[in-house]
Amino acid sequence: MLDTKPLLTPTDFPSLRRGRLDTLQVNLGYLCNQTCTHCHVNAGPNRTELMSREVVDQVLTLLERGGMQTLDVTGGAPEMNPHFRHLVREARRLGVQTIDRCNLTILMHPDYPDLAEFLAEQEAMVTASLPCYSEKNVSEQRGKGIFDQSIAALQKLNELGYGRREELQLHLVYNPNGAFLPPPQAGLEADYKRELKEKYGILFDRLLTITNMPISRFGGMLLAKDLYPQYMQLLKDNFSIANLESVMCRSLISIDWQGYVYDCDFNQMLNWAVHDRNARVENGGLIASDQKRMHIADLLAGSALPEEILIGEHCYGCTAGQGSSCSGALA
Repeated sequence: MLDTKPLLTPTDFPSLRRGRLDTLQVNLGYLCNQTCTHCHVNAGPNRTELMSREVVDQVLTLLERGGMQTLDVTGGAPEMNPHFRHLVREARRLGVQTIDRCNLTILMHPDYPDLAEFLAEQEAMVTASLPCYSEKNVSEQRGKGIFDQSIAALQKLNELGYGRREELQLHLVYNPNGAFLPPPQAGLEADYKRELKEKYGILFDRLLTITNMPISRFGGMLLAKDLYPQYMQLLKDNFSIANLESVMCRSLISIDWQGYVYDCDFNQMLNWAVHDRNARVENGGLIASDQKRMHIADLLAGSALPEEILIGEHCYGCTAGQGSSCSGALA
């Protein structure tokens, strides 16, 4: 696969500094039952990376110490990690709001027959990928048969109370099926709600629009089709300085399947880890900040996160137009 990583530095993107953290985003691994064209994780059925129980328990210890109100669980298909239920159950016991980034089809997989019921029991917020309310567009982006399974999964969630009860929040996620920006979130949400209710009787709470990042699988597609320069220019032409105030990296940190710390999920996929500036090598001598990736164990041991956030050309994806984050549009 072609890689955009060498093209993302240097950058003229404005510098960013960390604000108050309220969200811990945890990637439980890259194993997934799907292979989507827009996936910035390169997730799929053949990936073997999965977070261990040891790291999961470190995540829970960090949450127990307080300060972060939300646990955002992602993958791959995070539910395929054998420790997924332990993490969700214990996080909820701590009173932490828990988001499951769900691809929907995993809810219909024969190996996970009671998964939807478990999520409802734990009152986990389900944030589910549904790139379009049109079967044709979903099939192009996610594969044949995915749309019908997704509709069945949404109907199952509705039957359990999702989208109908305040404590069972159901959000859908739209990603463009190509090298263009998402349309305005509010208008598209109205379209989704109308079409899904009229055709399938489906209800949901919010639609989140997320811009495709020029990295990993989507970035490789841009390079293969010679669209990378045009797409980057599109992002830069639509840059909005107002979005800098609310980009997700200022209030979130991302933990990968091994426990290493990143400023966001996109930096994680680029392997741009946060570095522990207080780290020491075994002989006791200080080492340079770019030689020691920060691990969640370092946070538990008292290491402080650096204030400065690692940036690259891909950051224009979060600040173009209405803005984009894991919580949807910023504007």
